[in-house]
Formats: sequence, structure tokens, C-alpha cells
Amino acid sequence: MSTVPIEPLLHHSPLRHTSLNGARTFLPSSLNLRCHFTSKKLHSIGRSVTSGNSLGFLSSERRRSIAIRASSSDTAVVETTSQSDDVIFNENFPVQRIDKAEGKIYVRLKQVKENDWELSVGCSLPGKWILHWGVSYVGDTGSEWDQPPEDMRPPGSLAIKDYAIETPLEKLSEGDSFHEVTINLNLESSVAALNFVLKDEETGAWYQHKGRDFKVPLLDDVPDDGNLIGAKKGFGALGKLSNIVVNPDEPGADVQEKGKSSSGSTKEGKGLEEFYEEMPISKHVAGDNSVSVTARKCPETSKNIVSIETDLPGDVTVHWGVCKNGNKKWEIPAEPHPEETSLFKNKALRTRLQRKDDGNGSSGLFSLDGELEGLCFVLKLNENTWLNNRGEDFYVPFLTSAALPVESGAAQVSGKTPKTNQEVSDSGFTAEIITEIRNLAIDISSHKNQKTNVKEVQENILQEIEKLAAEAYSIFRSTTPAFTPESDLESEDEKPEIKISSGTGSGFEILCQGFNWESHKSGRWYQELQEKADELASLGFTVLWLPPPTESVSPEGYMPKDLYNLNSRYGTIDELKETVKRFHKVGIKVLGDAVLNHRCAHFKNSNGVWNLFGGRLNWDDRAVVADDPHFQGRGNKSSGDNFHAAPNIDHSQDFVRKDIKEWLCWMREEVGYDGWRLDFVRGFWGGYVKDYMDASKPYFAVGEYWDSLSYTYGEMDYNQDAHRQRIVDWINATSGAAGAFDVTTKGILHAALQKCEYWRLSDPKGKPPGVVGWWPSRAVTFIENHDTGSTQGHWRFPGGKEMQGYAYILTHPGTPAVFFDHIYSDYRSEIASLLSLRNRQKLHCRSEVNIVKSERDVYAAIIDEKVAMKIGPGHYEPPSGSQNWSVAVEGRDYKVWETS
Repeated sequence: MSTVPIEPLLHHSPLRHTSLNGARTFLPSSLNLRCHFTSKKLHSIGRSVTSGNSLGFLSSERRRSIAIRASSSDTAVVETTSQSDDVIFNENFPVQRIDKAEGKIYVRLKQVKENDWELSVGCSLPGKWILHWGVSYVGDTGSEWDQPPEDMRPPGSLAIKDYAIETPLEKLSEGDSFHEVTINLNLESSVAALNFVLKDEETGAWYQHKGRDFKVPLLDDVPDDGNLIGAKKGFGALGKLSNIVVNPDEPGADVQEKGKSSSGSTKEGKGLEEFYEEMPISKHVAGDNSVSVTARKCPETSKNIVSIETDLPGDVTVHWGVCKNGNKKWEIPAEPHPEETSLFKNKALRTRLQRKDDGNGSSGLFSLDGELEGLCFVLKLNENTWLNNRGEDFYVPFLTSAALPVESGAAQVSGKTPKTNQEVSDSGFTAEIITEIRNLAIDISSHKNQKTNVKEVQENILQEIEKLAAEAYSIFRSTTPAFTPESDLESEDEKPEIKISSGTGSGFEILCQGFNWESHKSGRWYQELQEKADELASLGFTVLWLPPPTESVSPEGYMPKDLYNLNSRYGTIDELKETVKRFHKVGIKVLGDAVLNHRCAHFKNSNGVWNLFGGRLNWDDRAVVADDPHFQGRGNKSSGDNFHAAPNIDHSQDFVRKDIKEWLCWMREEVGYDGWRLDFVRGFWGGYVKDYMDASKPYFAVGEYWDSLSYTYGEMDYNQDAHRQRIVDWINATSGAAGAFDVTTKGILHAALQKCEYWRLSDPKGKPPGVVGWWPSRAVTFIENHDTGSTQGHWRFPGGKEMQGYAYILTHPGTPAVFFDHIYSDYRSEIASLLSLRNRQKLHCRSEVNIVKSERDVYAAIIDEKVAMKIGPGHYEPPSGSQNWSVAVEGRDYKVWETS
């Protein structure tokens, strides 16, 4: 046995390189040797532990045990052995951090000769910048682009289908950070205007002007849609899409006009003036890193030794707790704790990892009691950046297979597990709940036949059904085994598959809308989404809504033509299938956007009306409703409201329903979709939707039932029961086979936040005033989508108050949906924190809401007695008492707490 002094090592933090007899090794100072030993010497038994591996003290060829004990001479001893079976957990987790880069974009128009001009577009940010552009010709109407003449295209340009050009920006010079492209313009051509957006191919980000395409007019009479740029028009406030963000509040953010000639005069040509304009922008840049975690059982002390090592730059803090009693609830372990550890609000511990000597990352070592079941942790990089494992805490289990319960011999022989008293009790209670729900449903039917006003009675019954369903689901979640007994594994293939209720998911879904109104313009949107799969999974999303996949008259996909042609502006059918597979691989379900209400025809009838279809579904005019005069259908009258831009399909026709059901089933099997977002369901009866859902059996489905809220003299009414009743009626017509977007809640949030009228967020009975207050398991809440926001802006959420909206929907019942543009914006970190909170606290579509305050300037609620929230400038703090509240997320005019 050799001996080395320990004194020089005791002041080092969790994992520190030192030298033992000439060999590099790691000393675990997190074992708190000062607390356990009084000697100043450390004895090493056997061979030294080398550091030539990623985990610091474990080699892939030979894993070693380290035991620290007191020797007879009262010295601290490290014993190393060559055992390999003491490693109980070893995994490398990928993590992605987001950094913020700042720079500027500029546009310059310069006259070269009398009729020759140059338009230059540049950017100072690093990236793979592409100018996505097209032109408008003299006499063109509308906003569609055309491709420019050949002689106008710079070298390296690539044609995108038949409507646009993509030209890469090049560095101005070696070592220069500026990228630029120049287009030659000739005023004698028939081009009236040049349209463009700037795109960063590295992130898929688009940069626009006031939410629209940039438009540079070359003639005097080009219509101004608010997006013309030039010396007179100016930039105004540039809009943002994806993860490129304008910083209007920063110094220098005002538009600057610098394009005057040295003499102070301007050159003109057909109304043109030279100009140079720039504006600061910022871009979120993803960085890929990893966290390596190894846990082993020390054979001598029975301690669990956990090594955490990461290549993340800067200071990294482990925010952690331990798990006991069969759950993943965080608890604080008994002392001693690692050095540089602090207590966080009596809820968790924080330990700063030690920087490595070479500066590449940091690491730490944790010694924990052998009786604990696991370690939970997240990583904190700075005040606003937290990293977790795809929306969940990192979890290190300490229990091995040997520690799992073993069934009795009788149970193994029979192949069945005897029911415990608890299982029998839960089974009986579940049967009682089912009976109660059936009785309540009978009550609803009986009250419908009465002539009295039964609306209040039916509402109360529906609320009781929701409570009972929540109780039954809670039993299902709590009794689901964490492991599969060996006796059950043998007959796994013989068992019927356990399926969650078709169309309504598990109740814990968080939906991401994976596109905006401009996503089709790249021509490769599916490929761009594939690159974001890991990132979206890490944020905690469980469902992704993709854009309409079919061939379409409109590039956005909402005017479908041949339903079986899945080559669209977003990409090819093969790219679509690869995208679905990619998201399945990271645990995210995928919804297809199914446009079933209308379809664009291939041919005209004898009267010159477009109502005859081609492709695999070559319907004639019997497939078109009879009461839309625009398309002269020979079907029956519409069962809903007509959409006048295209022939409305008559779903009462047997052949139509048969074809649609076959198509949906084909999409499920061929593409791999898990469910549907159903477009414009107001156009046809919900009973047909039930038929389609029964046939295609989606995991999750949501319909877009959109109509106006109630107003009086231009002011939104407080009572929106009539509006939410229409949405509930549609859901009821589907027999609950699909949910619906909670348009009522969005509208009420608009009024409450815009006018500081937070009292609107509680109905007369103290419940949420939207669909989520009546039928939460079928309500999909949202604040923005491709129609209301993006570049359309039909009903944009109040500016600057988006995070109040997300603080509401991400803490409340219902299934929340987050808009793509908001994920890739300055709101990203705040949204990520709210997503993590919802997943961490297991909030779900039936969570119980207790509204505690709804006044002029503040709304506050407590959800499931474990999350409290407030929005609005007014004051609220959750009550002190038996619950220990701590702030989880906060921002401008909102705050969210959670119990420890």
C-alpha cells in the first residue's frame, strides 16, 4: 500500500485532476472527506485510476471501483478494484444550448448608368444566407411572384419550381463578416418590382419587412401594400419570423437613411432614388453538446457514486434532488453535500461543476446514500437558460434488476399475477365511476326531452362527467406498472395492444404548430423540420402539426386538388415520410392537416364551371353541394357553411365518404400520420367527422371550428356562452371523437389583455370562460396560428403580451398549442420554462382550476393545488400555509409558482 498526502486536494471542488504516484486520477471531493476523516493522508490500494476516458474515472475497457474507508491508522483510504458489475447506469445525453448572435441587415439601391441599377442585400451575422426572390411584371395583379429574366440572375442562382429564385449571399472578402448579393436591374425590362425575403439556411429562419415580402418598385405606379422600401418609403418596423428577432428597443434600432450622394443630391430614374437602409437583428444559434452520466454502486460502502461530465462552455450548475418511495418527486438528501453546493428554497440543491483543466467543459462527482432510488437533475447555464432531457428531468436510476420485486412461485406457474387488495379496490372504484358516467349521460338525454330550461343542468352534468373521467384516468396512470414481470413477457405478442382513446390522446399532449404562412416558400420545409426534431423534443413537445400535404392550387396547401398526390411546395412524399419517421424517433406524434370541406376541380363542365375532378378520386359534380351557386353541384344541400373559394364537397354521398375514409387510412399507413388537424369543419356536419375518425382511428384529432364572438356596439360581450356552445355542439356531433380549437378562450384573452379587463377570465360560475371551462378534455387552447398571426395577421394576439397568453394556456387545462414563430423568437426561453413546468408538474387536459382572483388588472388561479399563476400588472401572491410555493417562471406582467 502506498500513501500520498491529501491536504492539497481538500479545497478543490467536485472533480479535480491530481497525481497519485505519477498516474493521473480523479479525487472525488464531493465525498466531503473533511467531514469523514481527520487524517491528512490518503492511501491508494491497487492500481491507479486513469483519466483517459470521457467519464473521468471509468474506462470502456476496465471499470474500477473506488471505496473510501478509515484504516486502522485513522487515515482515509481509496481502494480500487477491477470490477465491472458495479456500474449500474452509463449514458450520454445530447443537449442543445441556444446562444444569441447580434448584427444587422442592409438593403442598398444604387444607380450605375442611366437605366442600369444595382440592388444589394447584405447581412453581418454568420450563417448560410440565401436571398429568396422573384419579380412582378407590368400588368401583374395579386401578390404571386414570377421568375426574373435569365440575364437578371446572379451567378450561383437556383430556380425554385416556377415562381422564385434562390441566390446565395457571398462574403465580401476573406475574414469579413458581411455577406452580400447584388442584382443588376435594367429599367428598360418589363419588370415592375422585385420581391424578396432573406433566409438563413442554417436555422430555417426567414427575415421579412412588416410581416410581408420586401418589395422594391421599379415603376412609379406599383401598388403600395405597406411593404414598399426605398428612400421615401423607409423600412419602418421590420417584422420577424422563425428564430430571427428584430430588436426595436435597442439603441440604433431606428431606421437610418444613409444613401445620399456626396453632393447631397439624389439620382432618380422613373421615380427611383438611391437609398441605403439598415437595422439591427439578432438570431438564436443552436449549439450541440452532451452530458455524460455514470452511476455505480461502491461494493465496500454501498454508496451510489454518480459522475456528471459535460462539454458545455462556461459555468454549469447542477440543480438536483434525490428520489425515494417509488416516485420521481425531488427530495433533498441528508448531508454531507458536495462542495460549492447551496440550498435552493428548501426544494433542491445546486452544485456548480468544476471546470476542467484544459477548459473544455466541466465535471462533478456525487456520493449518495445506497438506499436511494435515483437522482433527478437539470442543468443551469445562466439566469434564463435551463437544459433538460427532451422536456423531462435527467433521471439516474439506482435500482438494478436484482432489486425489483419477484413474484411468488404459484404466480409464475399459473402465468398470472394475483391481484392485490389495492388492485381489486381500484378495479371496483373504476367500475363505480363508469356506472356514474353512464347515469349522468342518461340524465342529459332525459333533460333534453323536457320543455324547461335545462342548459344549467346539462352544464353541471358535463362538469361532473369531466371530474369522474379525471379520477378514472388518475387511477389508470397510478396503476400502470413501471416494469413488466418476466411471466408477462413470454405472452407479450399474444396480448391485445392497449390503445389510448382514439382521437383524444393521453391528456398530457403539448402541441407544436410546425409551420407558418410562409413555410412553403423554401420548397424544402420538410427537410428543415427534420433538422429541428431533437430541439423540439427537448423542449417538451409531444405532438407536431404539419401543413397540408396534398397538391394544391394555393402554395400554402389549403386549396387541395389531387388528394393522393403528396408532392407539394413543402417537399416530396418521400421527404414527408422521412420527416414523420424522424419525429417518431424522438417520441413526437405527427398530425396531418386534412382539408375535407372543399376540393379544387381539374376540369370544367359543359357550362364552363370547374366542378369535375381528376386523379385517383375522379368525382363528378354529384360530389359538390347543390346550394353553392358558384360551382353548380348536383349533390345535396350543404350540411354546414359554404366556403366560396372552391367547390364544397357533399359528405352525404356514400361514395364520397367511402373515398375519404380510404384516403385517411392510406395516409395513416403510407405516411405514418398519428392523427389530424381538420380544416374548416364548420362547413360540414360533425357526424361525418365521427365516421372518418372511427375509420382512421387517430391518436389525436382537432377541428377548426371558427366563427365570430359576440359583440355589442363594437365591444366584446362578457358572456360568450353562445359562442363556446356552438363549438361544444360540433364536438358533441362528433360524439367526442375529436377536439376543437378553443377560439372562445383566444378571443377573451384578446379583450382581457388589450384593455386590462382581466375580470373577463372568469365566467359567472367562477370557471374559465372558454370551451376549456366546459369540456377541457376536448379544448385545444392557442394564442396564435398561421391565419391569425404570421404574415397574414388576420387576428393577431395583442403585441408584447404573448407571454401572458402562454402563461395562461400552458398552466391551465385543455391541450395547449404553441405557434412555430413564437418558439423561434425572443420568447423561446420563457416558453421553454413553461413547457418544462407543465411536464414537470404533470398538468393535463383535465387539471382542476381554482380561480382565486379576476379583477380589473389581475387574474390568478391555482391549478391542481401544485401550480399557481397570475397575469396582469396587478399584485398576487399564493397563500402561505402548508404548501411551500417557489417562483418557477416570471416575466413581464406574469408570474408562475410551483409547490416544493
